Amino acid sequence: MNSTVLVNILRFIGLLALQVVVFNRLNMFGYLNPYPYILFIMLFPVNGNRAALLVSAFLLGLCVDMFADTSGPHAAASVVLAYLRRPFFKLTFGISFEYQTIKINDRLSPERFSFILICIVAHHLILYLLEAFDLGLIFSTLLTTLYSTIFTFIISIIIIYLIKPAKE
Repeated sequence: MNSTVLVNILRFIGLLALQVVVFNRLNMFGYLNPYPYILFIMLFPVNGNRAALLVSAFLLGLCVDMFADTSGPHAAASVVLAYLRRPFFKLTFGISFEYQTIKINDRLSPERFSFILICIVAHHLILYLLEAFDLGLIFSTLLTTLYSTIFTFIISIIIIYLIKPAKE
């Protein structure tokens, strides 16, 4: 088995377990709900199989939905994020993306910060719009998206620094 596949399987299981055991239980002030499981989608190899990414993003979102007892917004938001990941790479990294020399878990640069932030905002906006599904709740939905994005961004940066491979 390829080491990249093994790392992705371990990352999938680890982030799913972390989300289910720790972060699904956090709901601070009614607005702060961190979802760092989407790091799996962001850290998936740039030159990886796109179909495998879409399927694994769906399975990851479906597992989170099953454990959170929701009716599919995590699966939908995860698949949309996996689909939009390529344009987000092009938007933030430009020409570096074309040569596929990007590794998100390397030293964090402004491009990496902006990529992570754009991905989190897109995921959370889709997730909370699907959860609310009411334009009358747009203000509270945007507020929840803003606060959860900030909280998830901070936790995601901490997790990236914790799982960053050692330099050889």
